Amino acid sequence: MSVLLWIVLLSAGVSHSQAQKSFSKLPDIYKRGVELALHEINGNQSIKNHHLFSESIHQAEIEAGLDVVYIYHNFFLKATECKRGTKNADATTCAFRKDRPRVDCVICYKISAGEINNKPKPYLNCMHQGLLSKHKESKREREIGCFRAGFGHLTPTPVASTGS
Repeated sequence: MSVLLWIVLLSAGVSHSQAQKSFSKLPDIYKRGVELALHEINGNQSIKNHHLFSESIHQAEIEAGLDVVYIYHNFFLKATECKRGTKNADATTCAFRKDRPRVDCVICYKISAGEINNKPKPYLNCMHQGLLSKHKESKREREIGCFRAGFGHLTPTPVASTGS
């Protein structure tokens, strides 16, 4: 029985450490958006478990000149075994829960002089992956949401793509 427990703990640590490596490989301008999304999710009273970055789906950026960059980032968050309110430093030891769906997030924001601007206000939309696949119009609504928030030029296209 102890061998089985060790294997389970080891596999949980591997999946978590891979996610941390994925996050650490993100350019800083994308990390800032993920951190903003994690702050919102982990601060939500209805969320029971702490969430961490899992993987990027799509990244796009447009340099507008004068040190201004517009960002579009679609990524997954995943619930961990740790309860909501866990400090980020402590969260690095949290294993992902396998019984919870991933959270599919889209964030659009403007970075000026290295900082996220509040004008236009960053657009964030996160949904459980299962809900998103059931409601196909939700994906289109996200693009419209970015457009309405002032990020219309960030609709993901192969030309603007900088990642997978």
